[in-house]
Amino acid sequence: MTHTTTDQPARRAGGAVVPVLAFAGIVVAVMQTLLVPVIKDLPQLLDTEPADATWVLTSTLLSGAVATPIMGRLGDLYGKRRMLITSLAVMVVGALISAFTSALLPMIVGRTLQGFAMGAIPLGIGLMRDMLPRERLGSAMALMSSSIGVGGGLALPAAALVAQHTDWHALFYGAAGLGVLAIALTLLVVPESPARAPGSFDLPGALGLSAGLVLLLLPVTKGSDWGWSSATTLGLFAASAVVLALWGLMELRVAAPLVDLRTTARREVLLTNLASIMVGVSFYVVSLVLPQLLQLPSETGYGLGRSMVVAGLCVAPLGLTMMFTAPVYARLSARYGPKVTLITGLLVIAVGYGGGLGLMDAAWQTVVTSVVLGAGIGLAYSSLPALIVGAVPASETGAANGLNTLMRSIGTSVSSAVIGMVLANTAHEVGGVEIPTMHGFRISFLIATAAVALGLLLALFLPGQRPSGKPRLRASSEEDANLERAAEALSATRALSDTGAPATEAPITEEPVGGFRGRVLAADGTPVARARVTLIDRRGRRAGATLSAEDGGYALTVPASGPYVLAAQAPGHAPHASAATHAGDDRPVELDLSLPGETVTA
Repeated sequence: MTHTTTDQPARRAGGAVVPVLAFAGIVVAVMQTLLVPVIKDLPQLLDTEPADATWVLTSTLLSGAVATPIMGRLGDLYGKRRMLITSLAVMVVGALISAFTSALLPMIVGRTLQGFAMGAIPLGIGLMRDMLPRERLGSAMALMSSSIGVGGGLALPAAALVAQHTDWHALFYGAAGLGVLAIALTLLVVPESPARAPGSFDLPGALGLSAGLVLLLLPVTKGSDWGWSSATTLGLFAASAVVLALWGLMELRVAAPLVDLRTTARREVLLTNLASIMVGVSFYVVSLVLPQLLQLPSETGYGLGRSMVVAGLCVAPLGLTMMFTAPVYARLSARYGPKVTLITGLLVIAVGYGGGLGLMDAAWQTVVTSVVLGAGIGLAYSSLPALIVGAVPASETGAANGLNTLMRSIGTSVSSAVIGMVLANTAHEVGGVEIPTMHGFRISFLIATAAVALGLLLALFLPGQRPSGKPRLRASSEEDANLERAAEALSATRALSDTGAPATEAPITEEPVGGFRGRVLAADGTPVARARVTLIDRRGRRAGATLSAEDGGYALTVPASGPYVLAAQAPGHAPHASAATHAGDDRPVELDLSLPGETVTA
């Protein structure tokens, strides 16, 4: 039996679920940051050419970009917890392959498998939406979304310490151990979500998207080596445009697409994803610039002459501040909404980069810059999943957040390519070695500021918040019209209750085949008695209604299998509606309805 809900948790989760899922996200970030301390030594360590050694990093980026939306869709179809564990298990296998080799090809294979862990972020956000009550969801998603920065900031000094004092393969053993621990904790603490999307996996869509992303990101990451105007680079860009265009046309014709492009084209989803690219660009600039500035010799006149470990410690506040902004975001978002919080975060990032232009003369100044940027990036990253979750149905949460995470990855990839080109073109050659200049660092900060300004412009055009008392239903594109009618029926239901119409006036003209049952709960989890629960069919017609008992319990039979909307309302609470599907057997579908805590005027 399968059912999906639009915005309501399917089952309650224990208090340890959020930290366990956030830890899984941090493990993913650790995997990404793992090789930063030894990047310049990779050609020697792998006995290969510098251009070939970069494939160790490029392979992870490409596999992560491909895996993120695919694992998100698989999670929607077959279980988000199951796919989360699968992603982490593939990462562990990849880490162990890398730990046992010093040859280039096996290392690339291992790093490619490690990139599959990127799917853990959107899957974790999807699990939170399915299981957590409304009052806990905001701060939980904020922490999960920021975990990629938290893990990166904390892992950098730790990885540097390991690389300086032990064999570099210990980095991969450590990553594998963290992955195993994350899997064990997930199995012990995190329940599986019962929410499932209808349809089957779109294999042609997955292959098409994978090909398009590889063709796009390959020249982005290798363009500086091949030449930006080379036939190879331009040819791959052109091929990616053709493949992605054909993929989009194909997805529009598929009944159950990998990515619902009609939903993605909604203004709130499209603008959020475009803003995510800009946030990704701004996040990666500081990660590229400050460690180099800190480690350059003081003899250059502007380098700060710090060790790899000290440089990591100076940048670590970036991740720590992102983690501590999660509860701040929850309060701001609850009062002003995620759009305002995103705009606030972007403004703080702009202040950080603007001030950072004059704060490059001492190590403590880089710490100040890291703290300010961490606060802004934390607020911005925390806002993105809330905006996506508020715009798509629960059956598409994994795929939609996977696409959003992909947009951030594209932003970091573009940032890496552009900033790398800027630093290379402004470098001075000393003794055959190219040394980045202060001029290049400042241009990089200005590029980040420009990206933030563009992101701010996009955020300003996001739809504003609706009045708190008006329910906001979201569905996949093919269900929009039905849910609009359901919303109208919900308004009609409220009007009927005001006139004293009986709760069970809608006749059932067909043989019942089971139904829905559960409890109506307030935002704090207490039962709501005598709440009106109305059953609305796929055509927006009332198929039944009842009043909840003293313990909040309700039961409604359905005349036929198929999708329904259950609408609940009670005095002192805003109305709420959840979409659900009944499979057509005799067993009732368990579905609790949680009323928002805000009150409405009767």
